[in-house]
Amino acid sequence: MSGYRPWVVWSVGLFAYLIGVMNRTSFGVAGLDAADRFSAAPAVLSGFLVLQLLVYALLQIPTGILLDRFGARTLVVVGALIMASGQLLLALAETLPIAIAARVLVGAGDALTFISVLSVVNAWFPARKVPVMTQLTGLLGQGGQILSAVPFAALLHQGGWATAFVSAAGMGVAAAIAVAAVLRNRPAGAPVPVSATSWRAVSDSLKASWAEPGTRLGLWTHTGTQFAGTVFALMWGVPYLVVGQGMSPAAAGGILTLLVLVGVVAGPVFGEFAARHPTRRSWLVIGVILATAVAWSAVLLTPAPAPRWLIVVLVVVLAAGGPASMIGFDYARTFNPGHRQGTAVGIVNIGGFTASLLVTLGVGAVLGLTGGYTPDSFRAAWTVQYVVWGIALAGVIIARRRARRKLADEGFPVRPLREVFAERRRETVGS
Repeated sequence: MSGYRPWVVWSVGLFAYLIGVMNRTSFGVAGLDAADRFSAAPAVLSGFLVLQLLVYALLQIPTGILLDRFGARTLVVVGALIMASGQLLLALAETLPIAIAARVLVGAGDALTFISVLSVVNAWFPARKVPVMTQLTGLLGQGGQILSAVPFAALLHQGGWATAFVSAAGMGVAAAIAVAAVLRNRPAGAPVPVSATSWRAVSDSLKASWAEPGTRLGLWTHTGTQFAGTVFALMWGVPYLVVGQGMSPAAAGGILTLLVLVGVVAGPVFGEFAARHPTRRSWLVIGVILATAVAWSAVLLTPAPAPRWLIVVLVVVLAAGGPASMIGFDYARTFNPGHRQGTAVGIVNIGGFTASLLVTLGVGAVLGLTGGYTPDSFRAAWTVQYVVWGIALAGVIIARRRARRKLADEGFPVRPLREVFAERRRETVGS
């Protein structure tokens, strides 16, 4: 696909995702204001993040099924309007139950957006460009955090609670209008995938997507790589750096900025690797999981406060998790036919967010059992991650073996790396 049209369509979808991320993160920026407005304790406010992740995770598979049935344009418009209604409700909320209902709406609309925009990438760009465009979509969309941290925060502190959240709702409506006017599910003349039209067909599509080893490979990829950076950035990273490592809040904020910047650099590199070496993507995933576990081990085994360079190394490794998790969506795309790719992507996306939810709860539970916010308590709490890494790593290895067996049965065997390296050594010696 050549010309400017794919870029225009993608830009509008990206704008909708950008606004979705802004809506997702806006409540975190307003945390102290929310505590005053709703007389809510810190534990209650942290529950908003858990609720948001839960709603998002639970809706991923239904979203994938709806995506295959109705297409990206409809889902992105509906998602933007649902998020806008949630932000409007939050602007008017005076009690905690209403605020909770508003965040449920935001989480529901958010759940419809990302995988729908990814389907636009798959439809409008050549297969060779899709891995890189997927990375760019995920990374540039995180700019929504900047929108919530700067202009939204400025409106909140200067114009007040209602002004800020009504403005966020207005941006959601603007995104819906732009998508309805410009975004199309696929180029004109492109074949329309045959979607499931009955509950039985939907059930069969879901079963077929799950039965595909490549889908499960994507699920375990997303599970093992996405959660560590998400939990660190959205919930426990700043408290740990301040209390567990003795940093100032400003220094901790700088560390989180590094997390974003490294991800921006790593994303296109990972995408290009996946495009050039599609049969070796799993090694990149395994490498990131192991590197993350090793980096955390080095920090946790070092008496606090750890050297600043070691904390920087940890954050650099954590930043690689986001781009690596995008490879999971690439597996869903390459191992499933077009009519069920939405379902497959939904299955993949549920992995990392479920892991993030469980680890967020696990870290909080261990902190509560071991004395609260202390360096020793944080050291114990972060160890819950190793359980998820172990399960995900085993899942990647088993699913990869099954996926390669299926490829071999279809006439596309994947040679083990040891055989490739041995052959290259023989060629080098022979020359």
